[in-house]
Amino acid sequence: MSDMRDDGFDGIDGIDGGTVGDGEGGFTDLELDAGLLEEELRQAAVILDPVPTELRRIAVDAFALHDLDARVAELTFDSLVDAIPVRGENDPPRMLTFSVDEVTLDVEVTADGLIGQVLPPGPARIEVLSGPRAHARLTADDLGRFTGEAPPSGPFALRLRTGREVVVTEWLRA
Repeated sequence: MSDMRDDGFDGIDGIDGGTVGDGEGGFTDLELDAGLLEEELRQAAVILDPVPTELRRIAVDAFALHDLDARVAELTFDSLVDAIPVRGENDPPRMLTFSVDEVTLDVEVTADGLIGQVLPPGPARIEVLSGPRAHARLTADDLGRFTGEAPPSGPFALRLRTGREVVVTEWLRA
């Protein structure tokens, strides 16, 4: 071991301005900066732990869902949290209310699907979002009522379009 020094370390110091590594072409501590370290870690992550292709596609598609003109309707009532349990009811439907400004969206989620109403009443298009693509496209009638089959099994949100207005609900699990 020709790199053996009197401090007992074999080519590893970096503490007193020496080389880091095997002593052959290693970096001095002054040359090793945060930018270089970050780039090396980034390259290692790409090789050792790459982002799955499907996840990358979903992320890009989800960004495409971003609508700068959409207003976000907050969840103001959730029967799982806010309701008083009813005796004898084994699997009650989940009741949700979303609100933003003067728009309210009431939704009942059951094993059979979705039932809901947009207030103030009026025709609207509703997309049930489940990931980057619409799970279902529903239409509200003149009274704002809509129904849909087979609710999503995972996280979902609703996108409501009434004329020129776009409202998107918070994401939650079915």
